[in-house]
Amino acid sequence: MSVRVLILGGGGREHALAWKLSQSPILDHIYVCPGNAGTNQVPKSSNIDNILPDDFPGLVTFALKHEITLVIPGPEQPLVDGVEAFFRRVGIPVFGPTALAARMEGSKAFSKDFMARHNIPTAVYKTFKTSEMASAIDYIKTCGHRVVLKASGLAGGKGVIIPETTEEAIAGLNEIMVANVFGDAGNEVVVEELLTGPEISVLAISDGYSIVTLPTAQDHKRVGEGDTGLNTGGMGAYAPAPIATTEILDRIMKETLRPTIDGMRKEGFPFLGMLFTGFMLTPSGPKVLEYNVRFGDPETEALMLLLADDVDFAALLLACAEHRLDSVPLTFKEGASVTVILAAQGYPGKYEKGKKITFGDIPSGVMIFHAGTKQVGGDVVTAGGRVLAVTAYAPTLQDALNAVYAGVDQVSFEGKTYRRDIAHRAINSGLEKPAGMTYAQAGVSIDAGNALVDAIKPLVRATSRSGADVEIGGFGGVFDLKATGFKDPVLVSGTDGVGTKLRLAVDVGIHDLVGIDLVAMSVNDLLVQGAEPLYFLDYYGCGKLDVSVATQVVKGIAEGCKQAGCALIGGETAEMPGMYQEGDYDLAGFAVGAVERNQLLPRGDITSGDVILGVASSGIHSNGFSLVRKIVSSAGIPYSSPCPWQPEMELGRALVEPTQIYVSQILPVAKRGLLKGMSHITGGGFIENIPRVLPKHLGCYVDASTWDLPPVFRFLMKHGNVDPMEMARTFNNGIGMVLIVGAAEVEEVVKLLQIGPSAVYRVGEVTETPGVEMRNVLAWVA
Repeated sequence: MSVRVLILGGGGREHALAWKLSQSPILDHIYVCPGNAGTNQVPKSSNIDNILPDDFPGLVTFALKHEITLVIPGPEQPLVDGVEAFFRRVGIPVFGPTALAARMEGSKAFSKDFMARHNIPTAVYKTFKTSEMASAIDYIKTCGHRVVLKASGLAGGKGVIIPETTEEAIAGLNEIMVANVFGDAGNEVVVEELLTGPEISVLAISDGYSIVTLPTAQDHKRVGEGDTGLNTGGMGAYAPAPIATTEILDRIMKETLRPTIDGMRKEGFPFLGMLFTGFMLTPSGPKVLEYNVRFGDPETEALMLLLADDVDFAALLLACAEHRLDSVPLTFKEGASVTVILAAQGYPGKYEKGKKITFGDIPSGVMIFHAGTKQVGGDVVTAGGRVLAVTAYAPTLQDALNAVYAGVDQVSFEGKTYRRDIAHRAINSGLEKPAGMTYAQAGVSIDAGNALVDAIKPLVRATSRSGADVEIGGFGGVFDLKATGFKDPVLVSGTDGVGTKLRLAVDVGIHDLVGIDLVAMSVNDLLVQGAEPLYFLDYYGCGKLDVSVATQVVKGIAEGCKQAGCALIGGETAEMPGMYQEGDYDLAGFAVGAVERNQLLPRGDITSGDVILGVASSGIHSNGFSLVRKIVSSAGIPYSSPCPWQPEMELGRALVEPTQIYVSQILPVAKRGLLKGMSHITGGGFIENIPRVLPKHLGCYVDASTWDLPPVFRFLMKHGNVDPMEMARTFNNGIGMVLIVGAAEVEEVVKLLQIGPSAVYRVGEVTETPGVEMRNVLAWVA
């Protein structure tokens, strides 16, 4: 196999890539457009200086003529402009993403919204268009934290302003939105929370499925030593960064890289190429600063020297472009690599070009990668702001630093500017005592817990009733039973969860409705004993607390409590790293009610001939979802597809329809003494649940033809080929509550129940034969 590569770009990054690619045994030739004075000197390499880098049709014609096997865009602009599609149309693989995927760098507003959708850790933010200047100023004044201003579009790595004060922030907005200092890149501005902590760069190769990370790097954006002065494209870098521990890298993969690659694929713009992500290592963990969709510069220069000598870089990038990244090994050298940028005087502002560069005796282990240079006659002269990237590898970081600065001393040109403190963070950290560990570093965020309490307080207050003040935050919930007016009360309690319906809710991203289910499962159980629900407590367990998700769950719990007339007086939120898969959580509920002693159900006078009334369910309720999920999965029907019996709604949303809470409809009837017993039709269906309320010597029949089987159950029967009797012992089949009524009271009871929201049917009678006889179940398949 013979590979011909076309590299787009002309900086130090492209020189470093060409240098490593030239060592591949399968490489035939490298073409670099436009290249520089260094790329032209790489073995098997030549520059293209007669085609402009943004002339995509011209480059395609060149590639076809010269039988190019792989295209590697260096900078972000051609990727954002859609260069990948030009070559894909003629069958030439590109190591780089589509224009849709390149939006992750091309629009910071887009990438921040993507992170929000996929719960990827990042700074709190809001975006504003230039027409929303007043709103942006108001946000800065009221957000309560220091901010960073980012031009949403591409600004050559310089579109960031970090103001010290509110006044500076407003001035920065004027610069971006009014003075247009970043041009069109500033047509939309991201205003985000200022994160604090050390920064690292993580470069990861992905073919849309597999992810392979390179050693972490730290770059130096500011032009001046001690991280002072203006932002630049980067004044140096070193790798690996000692601060990026195995634990941190595991979190980055689990919390950011894997959700990013999977999320992009699921949203229809899979990523292929180099995902270069900047992270801030905050006290609560790594958070994304920004995505880039290409090799970093100057990180790439340092990283190329860390690739093991036997790594076939051309084979690796070609395998990635052909979606078989896991077929080529990638290994690294032990040791460290450092890059120091030599810049033109005045950079990143105005600077002169054309200064002659001279090279002395370059030490062993040091590479000089050309960035802004060109050949003029027999001389190499400066042709950009960042001129050269002096890079060294050594067994230790200190040895690499000694070598790289020895190399810097052997390069001369007028106005040579560079930083003398590259890798100062790593060197200084080695002299400092390690910081003490925190609970947040262990994965438990007290701040997130407090934020959740603040978010749900108004929801909880809305459940207030006599006997409870519903102010959460104490060690225990208090309820004043005397205030409810009971004379001779018996307390009734119940606890339950929502089963594997929770798995479905997580998968479809609908979290508030299962909160209603959680309340319903317990309060409906209280109701069957004639009890009025008084108060409710919940348990929420997770591996990592997502405040927005937990708030939605509690919102549903509060709604369920309001429907049941009970107070939400407390609960427990447990954040337990390592106990749950990412994004998963668990729920449990506990309800307490009261009933006057003489109204406790079931009564002892249930007898043969009593009538069984069925009160309609709202859907599947909260039982049988292991079978539901299996049926839907086996049928190959996505949850996002239109619901067959309700096309205006997605199937997933229809399946998570919350359990009906029957308190308001049935409790008043029970308090009148008109009911002999009730049965909540949950797991086990009619077969298992009705006998629980009957004397042991009695049974009943249920006539399945007396109500219409709801379409959701017909769907499950059809796609799961479920036998009718199996349906009867698994699901509620449209009847969520069964009432036992004396024959003389049936008419009155039905009339009272018909005032409520759920339909009522006469479905059977109590008999002298124990058990449940299901009649006419074949009507369900008619």
